[in-house]
Amino acid sequence: MVDVGRFGGRVAVVTGAASGLGRATAKLIAGEGGAVAALDISDKALQTTVDEITSAGGTAVAVRTDVSDPDSVASSMKEIVAQLGPPNTVCNVAGIGKFAHTTEAAFDDWQRILGVNLTGTFLMCQAALPHLLDNGGNIVNVASTAGLMGQPYSAAYCASKGGVVQLTKALAVEYLERGVRINAVAPGGVDTPMLGQFAPPPDASKRLMAKLMTPFGFVTPDQVAKAIAFLASDDGDYITGAIVSVDGGLTA
Repeated sequence: MVDVGRFGGRVAVVTGAASGLGRATAKLIAGEGGAVAALDISDKALQTTVDEITSAGGTAVAVRTDVSDPDSVASSMKEIVAQLGPPNTVCNVAGIGKFAHTTEAAFDDWQRILGVNLTGTFLMCQAALPHLLDNGGNIVNVASTAGLMGQPYSAAYCASKGGVVQLTKALAVEYLERGVRINAVAPGGVDTPMLGQFAPPPDASKRLMAKLMTPFGFVTPDQVAKAIAFLASDDGDYITGAIVSVDGGLTA
């Protein structure tokens, strides 16, 4: 049963919606009345997200999108507007990463991680902002504790998420006087399929890796999705330029 709550009558774009945090965010917003454009490159899994939303009485459409490709982003935004109307909120959840010794990191991995995490966030913001400026709305980006503190074996991921933090702050200041709020959440390790990408090097330092753990354990997608929805809704209407840590005290 859909609760016509905080997102009733609103259009929300959620990237990375095929699984994990993106799927949880899309389902939460749709469950509170939002019409969700679910974006990802994984067609089958993306359709599963949409099917789960519609079977529960919600509204969602699947839009295959490579967020790192400006043409794909531009085409997807046109499709979203045509199918659902202009967006009121954009949740940039799509992300990738992996652990590697910096001396052994492949250049292709560096480019892809920054391309999805940072460039993809920028491109989605750039494409959505004209609609948000015309109709009102907000953006919630997904950063990471890796954007707020140093982490071993993850130079590309840290660089990308640090960029998301500063991109969020820069956009929040730029559009402060024009009524568009831009915030970010910064989770610690999220218990999603993406964790499988973060296998530490065989000779990784146990002491350094221990610094990435909290007694709270991994955060769940639903826990982070709640923070995203708070910032995206009118509950967070006085918040902009904030980086909200959802990390079990890692950055305390």
